Amino acid sequence: MARLFGTDGVRGVANRELTPELALQLGRAGAVVLAEKSGRPKILIGKDTRISGDMLEAALIAGTTSTGADVYLLGVVPTPAVAYLTKLLKADAGIMISASHNPVDDNGIKFFADSGFKLSDATEDRIEELIDSEIDLRPVGADLGRVYRQENALDLYIHFLLSTVALNLSGLHIAVDCANGAASQAAPAVLRKLGARVSVINNEPNGININVDCGSTHIEVLQEYVKQVKADFGFSYDGDADRVLAVDEQGNVINGDQILAICGLHLLAQGRLSQNRIAATVYSNGGLAQAMEQAGGEVVTTAAGDRYVLEAMLEQGLVLGGEQSGHVIFLEHGTTGDGILTTLQLLSVVAQSGRKLSELAQVMPIYPQVLENVRVASKEGWEQNPQIRRAIDGVKAKLGTQGRIFVRASGTEPVIRVMGEHPDEALLTEAVSEVAAVIKSEQRA
Repeated sequence: MARLFGTDGVRGVANRELTPELALQLGRAGAVVLAEKSGRPKILIGKDTRISGDMLEAALIAGTTSTGADVYLLGVVPTPAVAYLTKLLKADAGIMISASHNPVDDNGIKFFADSGFKLSDATEDRIEELIDSEIDLRPVGADLGRVYRQENALDLYIHFLLSTVALNLSGLHIAVDCANGAASQAAPAVLRKLGARVSVINNEPNGININVDCGSTHIEVLQEYVKQVKADFGFSYDGDADRVLAVDEQGNVINGDQILAICGLHLLAQGRLSQNRIAATVYSNGGLAQAMEQAGGEVVTTAAGDRYVLEAMLEQGLVLGGEQSGHVIFLEHGTTGDGILTTLQLLSVVAQSGRKLSELAQVMPIYPQVLENVRVASKEGWEQNPQIRRAIDGVKAKLGTQGRIFVRASGTEPVIRVMGEHPDEALLTEAVSEVAAVIKSEQRA
């Protein structure tokens, strides 16, 4: 049986794969595992703007309170707000209902421990094991859990974000794409409190427009908007605001690798980059490693997924790491990726350097990369498929030592990702398409 938890919690089509029955079981099992040392546990629940959020929230409430845990509802907040508030409010656990950048039909449930960090594989396994067995915990009467609303949740999170920088954005014009998601209130509010003039798009969520032709997965929308309103910067978030992509004053995209390079080199120059290293995944552009090495730093390469970036950071005592997608972790300030926090840290570097964002982005060369997401009927068994293996080996030989090909199944979607990197973009595009075509043929319904 496939593992219930993926690389970022439990995800699936809401009400089909991620049902209220499963959410109730996750709530019960999660409460038991994460609050086993508490007399009367306290669990926070936040959500993004998806229509299915209310349904899953209700099921999680039923599951957690049935174990005797009290639930504190945070409402619509970014995922990193749940992580921060779990620790700040001394809760036993935090739960976020979100499928991040996925389409509106999907939803997800991710847990945070009392430390504010996402769960280890071992803890997730314990929750899964408990779901598959009978939970012998049925308090009655006064011992049942209660439900409260944490009315100031967003204000507490905004106050935290403002405390991480000393910035005056007066005179600057910033464009923001909120993806009709969890950043819709927080991101504009933070930037305005710092004095910026803010032009906002896609900040009117209606339950079904989250990530629809907007946000960080459709960065071209913000590129056009920045040029239209003549903004100094633009920032585009995903549905739960744990990642961000930037756009410079010329309308060029500044991705997660470039943000890591800009912030990493700044910290390195100030002697504040622990171990002189940052962590990045196998998907990161080779130009990032080159930029860091030329300045006397180093990139630690991890498996794809922010959980593996964080794991490497904690093991090696690093303060900065992230993904090309814009999921960046500043461990001095937060325990998980945070799009709005990343926005502020990047703006802080711009302010201290006195240079434009377009100029700062030049610190990193960009090697041509091609990524193709192959939607499949099943991800099972693809690694052992001889036709797929043969195609990958053939392309590796074709690209030679100057290039690379990387194939992996998504941990959150029915997708197999094929990514290649090579100085010859035409050759690279052909190579990636070749592998993708074989996967399509072999893994089709």
